[in-house]
Amino acid sequence: MPGSALKKENREKFRAARDKNNIAQLPRKRFYRQRAHANPFSDHALEYPASPADMDWAKYYPAYVADTADEEVSSGQPRLLKQDVEIVDIGCGYGGLLVALAQILPNKLMLGLEIRTQVTAFVQERIWALRKQNEATKLYQNAACIRANSMKFLPNFFKKDQLSKIFICFPDPHFKTRKHKARIVSTTLNSEYAFALRPGGIVYTITDVEALHEWMVEHFEAHPSFDRVSEEETESDPCVAVMRMETEEGKKVARNKGMKFVALYRRREDPPW
Repeated sequence: MPGSALKKENREKFRAARDKNNIAQLPRKRFYRQRAHANPFSDHALEYPASPADMDWAKYYPAYVADTADEEVSSGQPRLLKQDVEIVDIGCGYGGLLVALAQILPNKLMLGLEIRTQVTAFVQERIWALRKQNEATKLYQNAACIRANSMKFLPNFFKKDQLSKIFICFPDPHFKTRKHKARIVSTTLNSEYAFALRPGGIVYTITDVEALHEWMVEHFEAHPSFDRVSEEETESDPCVAVMRMETEEGKKVARNKGMKFVALYRRREDPPW
């Protein structure tokens, strides 16, 4: 049996056993492994809303659904939340950052965006299990993950000034010059981040590749919408410590005693026009 088919069979067996016994068991990563790289320019047959107003967030954050009249629900319109999603982890991987941030920022709605199918499924299963395990305390109700291509569809999900934090953790370095156009930080994409971030919002970046760090610094500092956050403020930000240690890549770099390069950029106020 091919490896992908075997993993799918094992996933189904795991879910069936979990549902039969009604236990909130965390998923096993070995059943959800997928190649580390995905071509962001490929057609991945993704589903995405035509605009942020068309996005139904209620199925991802059921504990935050606002009270609505019966006629509004029956009209087929997306159910509204009591508050907006305001923290986004672009390329969230296996969800380590999301799970950690959900505990230290329990009153903020956060979303992981991941392009790989099985990795997205793993994070969704992980959050579901953590919610079940913590029903008494309501932890992890504020975290969710969807499959999406951030390079193409970020403005379809988030309106202007909606976000307070964007995390870009250990992105694919795309070492070859001809592949640099696929990097998640660029002049065009930085403009989309500036659109979605509210004034004062912060983009968090971290990588173990110095050349990529220099690329991200160069592109953010050249953009008129961002100012670099001071070293002192960066080191005092509790989210930075989480970003360094709670992602899968962060843990791997730490085990290998590698370097981690961090840079934060704050969204400037809109110009007076």
